[in-house]
Amino acid sequence: MKIVINRDQLMQSIQNVMRAISPKTTIPILSGMKLEANENEMKLTGSDSDITIESIIPKEEDGIVHIHEVIPGKVVVQAKFLPDIIKKLPEDLVEIEADGELNITIRSGKAEFKLNGQDPEEYPQLPILQTENSFHIQTDLLKTLIRQTNFAVSTSETRPILTGVHFKLENNQLELVATDSHRLASRKIAMNENTETLSFKNIVIPGKSLGELNKILDESQDTIQISVSDNQILFRTKHLFFLSRLLDGNYPETSRLIPEQSKTEVQVNSKELMQTIDRASLLAKDNRNNIVKLVTKEQNAIEITSNSPEIGTAEETLNTNSISGEELKISFNAKYMIDALRAIDAEEIKIQFTGAMRPFIIEPMDEEEQILQLITPVRTY
Repeated sequence: MKIVINRDQLMQSIQNVMRAISPKTTIPILSGMKLEANENEMKLTGSDSDITIESIIPKEEDGIVHIHEVIPGKVVVQAKFLPDIIKKLPEDLVEIEADGELNITIRSGKAEFKLNGQDPEEYPQLPILQTENSFHIQTDLLKTLIRQTNFAVSTSETRPILTGVHFKLENNQLELVATDSHRLASRKIAMNENTETLSFKNIVIPGKSLGELNKILDESQDTIQISVSDNQILFRTKHLFFLSRLLDGNYPETSRLIPEQSKTEVQVNSKELMQTIDRASLLAKDNRNNIVKLVTKEQNAIEITSNSPEIGTAEETLNTNSISGEELKISFNAKYMIDALRAIDAEEIKIQFTGAMRPFIIEPMDEEEQILQLITPVRTY
């Protein structure tokens, strides 16, 4: 195999594929990256058996030539040093050559590296997803859905199913839900393509996979194809395959956690509330739960306070747009609240409380965007 390729293009693909390669793998060949070249493209593959990423560099695109010379072939190269080598090469063009003994030479300008390769035939084959369950979604919209939900997955392995995001497609509506049992993030969108015949209810994608996917995808209006099989999900764009295993088990029925009615409703500017809670939490970061208290006041105001016996107290009054219902005193984790407000990303929000010890929900005032954040309060005495 021999290929002469643009360094920047190669570097971008290597960085994407490296996200799937784990230094702690138990399968030695998976510590490497598979390189394949043919007349039309170069393909780079990395995997840790949970996630597989394949990045494709076309010979030329939009009049720009990426690959200048090629002798087809394939080889597996140790991934650990590859990004640093390519990044620090002196010229814009890189030549990668592998001989029959799997010796790899990387040249650029007057720099030359010789690396030991591995047999590409030993590299696990990518499973071919045979599935009718495929639909398309805009890439930038998918990134938004991940950002608005994925932060709420559990980081504890005690209930592995909660470390993933629940994908549900029914009646032309896609819903993503994540919860760690202390908070919940949910976002629904109407699908505009014909997905009436498609339905899947128990697809749970590891939060780690979605986090890596989100870092790779561009903010573009291009569509991404999502295909689902029994135990895997494939995200596919023009130059990228991202395959992830799904989590085993049934995701809990989260809809019953969401209160039907509220006793107190506060309508407030989201940014002002977030900044007030952020300031109050400066003194609360020391205590384990980062707790702040919210108390409703006369004249549509709320008071946000926090205290730390060793350090001191913080107190701030914030004017709201309106408060209706019963008086309220409630305590909650400041970080959870800030995460939720960031995810909603709306100017004006409403918070509906059903008492000091019941979960409360935060939603944008604009009801067109179907996003909901739920937080469980903290008992303070």
